[in-house]
This record gives sequence, structure tokens and C-alpha cells, in this order.
Amino acid sequence: MTSLHTTSVRRRRLGVAAAAAGLIATLLTAGPAAATPDPGDTAATRSGVSVSQQAEARAAIESGDIPGVDEIVHSDNIEHLTNVPKDALQGLNTDLAFQGKYAYAGNYDGFRIFDISNPKKPRTVAQVLCPGSQNDISVSGNLLFLSTDSSRSDNSCASTTQPATEKSSWEGMKVFDISDKRHPEYVAAVETACGSHTHTIVPERKNVYVYVSSYSPNVTFPDCQPPHDGISVIKVPRSAPEDARIVNFPVLFPDGGNPGAPTNPGVSKTTGCHDITVLPSKDLAAGACMGDGLLFSIEDPENPKIIDRVQDNVNFAFWHSATFNQKADKVVFTDELGGGGAATCNDEIGPHRGADGIYDITGRGDHRKLVFRSYFKIDRPQADTEVCVAHNGSIIPVKGKDLMVQAWYQGGVSVWDFTNSSKPVEIAYFERGPVSTDAVTTAGPWSAYYYNGYIYSNDIAKGFDVLKLDDRRTDPAKKVRLPELNVQTQPDYFGR
Repeated sequence: MTSLHTTSVRRRRLGVAAAAAGLIATLLTAGPAAATPDPGDTAATRSGVSVSQQAEARAAIESGDIPGVDEIVHSDNIEHLTNVPKDALQGLNTDLAFQGKYAYAGNYDGFRIFDISNPKKPRTVAQVLCPGSQNDISVSGNLLFLSTDSSRSDNSCASTTQPATEKSSWEGMKVFDISDKRHPEYVAAVETACGSHTHTIVPERKNVYVYVSSYSPNVTFPDCQPPHDGISVIKVPRSAPEDARIVNFPVLFPDGGNPGAPTNPGVSKTTGCHDITVLPSKDLAAGACMGDGLLFSIEDPENPKIIDRVQDNVNFAFWHSATFNQKADKVVFTDELGGGGAATCNDEIGPHRGADGIYDITGRGDHRKLVFRSYFKIDRPQADTEVCVAHNGSIIPVKGKDLMVQAWYQGGVSVWDFTNSSKPVEIAYFERGPVSTDAVTTAGPWSAYYYNGYIYSNDIAKGFDVLKLDDRRTDPAKKVRLPELNVQTQPDYFGR
């Protein structure tokens, strides 16, 4: 059992720039290829590092600048309640969804259902083997939605990998009936162009709309042809999910979107969206779309309408995800610099690249604009063997405040305050030390979400973590109870 160590937030930096020079030079010169998002349908990335990098990591551990290998550290206001290691599903852990006393955890090999009625002792209710990365996951009522973005031999849960160049290959959305949590039933599949890297649901009484984000078309892929300038919209009838079908493919980038390099070196060319977050109570959505950030109306969910579009061709490499504040006058976009496969939380990269971008939403109606205010990035030092990247997080619901918890892979879990858009500040954290001091390894929290008084984190390598946050600034959130939470379908926390 890993012991807990309570420490103050570390502020010292790793001092030997030369130790990381080889890795950083590769990252900075690789251009858009370096920003290919998320690990592929393989085991966790492990790549060699130089002898000097290994020595630097060991020296930083010995001096106390960073935690030891697998050592747990955290701020005084966070308690680590428990960790549930991987079990039958040994792939990479991915996203989370919640419903009542249950948490649903995605994994490249399928999904796992936990009973979290006692957060200190989560119990496994079911593990469903259904390979197909990333297995991005959402729930609504008796339905569970699962994304497949790796080319498979067919749409079954017994499928095998198959090249996307073959017409018979399948990628897309799967739908399960979870009426019986112990025995989920696979009931529907919808193939979508370029697969489903992520998805976002817009629930209604009779139907659930699913916005499917995917990207990277190729002329050699029969089912993923360029241009791929929009998203698939799937309509799923609750009473007959087997009738799920695509009802629209709205074009979001009529001009083709961000051209990427060589026009904008180091920026990903826009060929679709990575992730979309909707705020149904405000009929709004925010799209993180590779080289572009979007604000659009979902008043008509089958026909989303673009309101504004922004780019950051100086510091953003890959627009990865988005989070609204409760008032819908701000949105936080994340930059997945390095694609979830590189060490980017260090002096050489700096505080503005691979960070969150905070935007105010100004104006009204169709005249609203996204206005950049500042960047936020964790400033706790990380070893150059630690893959560290801005990833999935959620609002912590406190009236009058804009608070967020966020996963940073091996940068751990960060709780931060962006009430002042121009001066964000971290107020709590939890992290483990490097998985290795001799190889760059993809690990750490993929998602970190606040649900009904606790923080739940799905660690790519270590399993399911439960954290308790005790802080006067966040304590009011403990009174907010939700029957269901899909973070990319943001609820109206206070208007229910």
C-alpha cells in the first residue's frame, strides 16, 4: 500500500536545462506531428531517455524537488481516500461518467462500473470487455455510450484490429442498455466517419443526441475521406436505441479551419474536432477542434450553429477540451501539447505552452465573442520522464466562484480558481512521483472530476482514485447533489 505524504506545493524548478535538451528539441521542431493527440491503440508509451536525463530525474528525487517513483504527495487540503487498481481490463484507463451511486470508467479494453455509495470503498459491479480505443464513455438513463476510434474488424465486442485502409473496417459509436448494472447489454452500433475519438450527449426526454468528434482523414481510408470538416450527429430514441442513426453532419469549418504548418508552425491542422462540451441550460457548446476553438448554439441540437471561432497560433498546439463556468461567461480550453506523449511541464516549455487558455464570453446572442484573458499551467516541477499534459477536468460548483479540478497526466490532479480570468491560481493538488526515471511513460490521471462531494480520478496506469477536498473555498460544493454527471454535458448546478 502506498503511504501518504503531505507536502507543501513545490515551487522549485529542475535546474539543468541541458538534461532535457534532446527531448525538447524534438518536441519543438516536430511541428504538427508532435501534437498528434492521445496515445494510440497500444500499451502505455515508453521511450528511452539519455543518461543525463535519467541522472537529472534521480537527483531531483534525492533533493526533494520532485516526489520519488510512485510516491504520493498532496496539498494539506486533499486526502487520498483510496485507489482501486486495474483488474480484468488492463488497457489504458480513460474517461469517467456518473449516475446515482455508480461511476463508469472507460478503458481501452472496455469499461468498468463501480458502486461508489461508500467513496472510501468502491466496489466493482461489472467489467465489460469491448476493445476499441478510447472507449470514451457517457450515460443517460438506461443507456451507456461508448466511442471507438481504432479501426476494428467489425462492430462487435469480439472484434480485432484491422487496417483503416480496408473498407470492411469499423469505427464509431456503441450503445449499451445498463438497466441491469451487473449485466450491461450491447444493443446498438452506429458507424461514423473517421470513427469516434470522443462524443458528447445532449439528452432530451424522448431522444439522446450524440455529437461525435473525430479527425485525421486520409485519402487511403475509405470511411475517413478528406475534407473532414464537421461532426456526426446521432439521434438515439430512448425507447428503441437499436434505431440509432446519423441525422446530420454539420460543416463547422467551411473555410477548412486552421491550416497548421507551414502557415502556423507547431499548430495542428484542423481536420475535425477533438472534444465538445455542451451547456444545455444555456443552449451553448464549446468545441476544441485541433487548431481552432469554437463557440456555438445548440438551440436546435440537430443543427448546431457557429457563433464565434478563435485561434492561438503562438502558444496552442492542439485544442483538446473545453469547460464552461456556470454563468456561461467564461470557457477554459486545454492545449494537449505533445499529444499526451511528452514531458511538457518544465522550464524549457514554459508557462504558456501546453497550458489552459481562459476566455471570457462577451456580448449577447449571435454576437457573442471569445476574448482571451490568460493562461493557467501547473508550476509544480515534473521530471523529464513524466508525460505531463493539460487534460480532462470539471467545475467544482460554488456560487460566485469559478473553481475547477483538472487532470494533468503525471502532473497529477490540480484544483484551481479562475474567478479572476486574468489571475488564475492553484489551490490544491495531488500527484504521484514518476513511474520511471529511465523512460518517458504515459501514465497519471486521464480525468479528474468533482461529483457529489468527492473528486474521482481515473489514472491511466494506476487505476481508480478517490480524493476528498476540505477547503473553505470549495466546501459549499459538498451540498450540491446530482443524479447524473457527464462532464462534457455540463449541468445547471444551481437551477435544478
